[in-house]
Amino acid sequence: MAGKARKDRAKANADALKNLHIGTLIVHSLFVLSNVLFRRRALVPYILLSIPSFICQYILEKTGRPKVDPTTKALRSAGEDLSAPGLTEYMFDVVWVTWAAVVSVVLLGNWGWLLWLVVPIYGAVKGYSLLGAARGMASGMQQQQQPDAAPVAGNRKQRRAA
Repeated sequence: MAGKARKDRAKANADALKNLHIGTLIVHSLFVLSNVLFRRRALVPYILLSIPSFICQYILEKTGRPKVDPTTKALRSAGEDLSAPGLTEYMFDVVWVTWAAVVSVVLLGNWGWLLWLVVPIYGAVKGYSLLGAARGMASGMQQQQQPDAAPVAGNRKQRRAA
């Protein structure tokens, strides 16, 4: 049964990566075609704001792609779980926001790049909330270190009587 879970994760990862690459090909081809055929858009923001998306895709590809032994065709590694929350989820969000920004640039013009501001704003909000949680944990640890009540002075009989 353990092998079935690995195979299921490998299949899910391969499908997710295939969809990711097809979506990227479609969106970026749409931008290039519209730039060549219809109206010129700024290429510098396109290149600069697409780089993080390509880096995220590269990382997702390297960590999530299942590894297969070429001679026996046996599954060596299913790859990391691409449906995991946290950093993996954030990398997918960067790719999807980049897609949305590219499509909005094609449809609305260069002002569509402002949509990409969602990524650093979201990162700043998450970082601030993590900082607040860390402060809360630190203050909780300080309260644990401080005694709640002063110990009663005296010998055992006097403490029991109190």
